[in-house]
Amino acid sequence: MSAEEIPDELWRKVLEIGVKSSTFSYKDLCCISISSRRLCRLSSEDSLWRFLLVIDFPTHIHSSTSSSQSPTKFIYRTRFEKEKERRLAAHRRALLRKESEISEWGRRIRELETRLSEEAERLQAASVEFSNVQRVRQASVALNVWQPEVVRGRQKQMVEQSAVPVEGRLRALEMEIKLCKQQITGVNRARREVKQRFDMARKELESMKYHPLRDFKLRRSGDQASNAKRKKLKTSINSVPAKNPARPSNKKKLLHSESE
Repeated sequence: MSAEEIPDELWRKVLEIGVKSSTFSYKDLCCISISSRRLCRLSSEDSLWRFLLVIDFPTHIHSSTSSSQSPTKFIYRTRFEKEKERRLAAHRRALLRKESEISEWGRRIRELETRLSEEAERLQAASVEFSNVQRVRQASVALNVWQPEVVRGRQKQMVEQSAVPVEGRLRALEMEIKLCKQQITGVNRARREVKQRFDMARKELESMKYHPLRDFKLRRSGDQASNAKRKKLKTSINSVPAKNPARPSNKKKLLHSESE
């Protein structure tokens, strides 16, 4: 029996079962409608599109029934375009929020890098001063032993130029160097965390970017169920073990024994 011999009642039943079981979506009905004039007429009936309208837009069903003079397919297309515009606007708002979040993380990274450079400069300055004060202390200790006059005069001049107590200044510089290292460690840790969040936000933004060729899909429970069924079927097919290699037939065994 060819497709032309199938009566319209049977085609209506097939389409109705497909729509009610969420096997057929609006895209499936549109694809069916371009296959032939007969299926275009059958797939455009109000009963099918009214059921799709109830499934996809349950909140608009009361407003759509009031305008019953229009075809249900036209009402569905109008609701679909409005929902699409609403979701695209929400998508653009989400992109703007994510971009502002990325900008904020970038500002935090720049602030931490500036603070890190300042702490590094403080550490370098404290280290240089610490080495100079250490040389002054060594010179003051060396004055107690005999040395040539040239070396002794240089060391004495170095000690006299120091206007602060050596031991106290050394302890203060040691504490400052230790504090600078702790600050640098903390800033580096915070910078790594902020950089990780910055990279994560950028990846999320890339995944959220709208592509013109991306299809707009309505979220339906039937589509999710069908996708789950396809995944389950795919995993079951992949998990089937390979068949055992074919064993030689009895006839081949008999010929082999006769040849021996």
